[in-house]
Amino acid sequence: METQLERPPLSTYEGLAKMIDHSLLRPELTDVQVSAGVALAVDYDVASVCVRPSDVDLAVRLLGGSGVLASSVVGFPHGGSTTAVKLYEARDMLRRGVREIDMVINIGKLKSREFQYVEMELIQMAKTCHEEGARLKVIFENAYLTEEEKIIACKMCKRSEVDWSKTSTGFAPTGYTKEDLELMVRKCRPYVQVKAAHGVRTLDQALEVHAIGATRFGATATAQILEDWKKRLAEMKAAAQPTVSERSANGQLQT
Repeated sequence: METQLERPPLSTYEGLAKMIDHSLLRPELTDVQVSAGVALAVDYDVASVCVRPSDVDLAVRLLGGSGVLASSVVGFPHGGSTTAVKLYEARDMLRRGVREIDMVINIGKLKSREFQYVEMELIQMAKTCHEEGARLKVIFENAYLTEEEKIIACKMCKRSEVDWSKTSTGFAPTGYTKEDLELMVRKCRPYVQVKAAHGVRTLDQALEVHAIGATRFGATATAQILEDWKKRLAEMKAAAQPTVSERSANGQLQT
């Protein structure tokens, strides 16, 4: 049964900040840049900061006590590692303190219609994460999939009890689209949440993916999005305040 969820508009800073997975996955980032990115994520109190596997120890140490989760990637960015390798990567990062894992689905096996292979991998990965109190996001990389393949991936995610389906890695030719998000929300929710990735760069785009039904989105423009959100909230608050004439009419002005 397909479900389209109506969502009230966001009205708090936390409501938007806790949708953001701040992304630090570019291959050229130095340790100094990763540290600065983690500090930014803490300052803005986002949901998680997603780092490369070799940066996990650094991120976990810097995030201690912050309320921002450490996340990382498995089978990234192509999804072609064997299931055994993906499970090893996941267990290693969980042992180091990662609480959320973004795993790329095996794109080639999905397109080859080896659905049992793909689903068994999802089941094993979800079980591994959940046993450690962690959560799993499954990246479809929609740029390479047909609509039928996206729908099949959604169904497998539900049966495998993963936590999120995700649109993209950020390393394919295209990222999230409104149409893909609408499809994934329709086919996955409420059992599996949906994450938008690769292309959410402005406040209006962030609000759009929320309105469609995504509960997370990946971002590198985190600071700009949230600074603009603070300004928007201030404008909304000011607009909601009664004017002098309105207060006078209501007898609220005192002489």
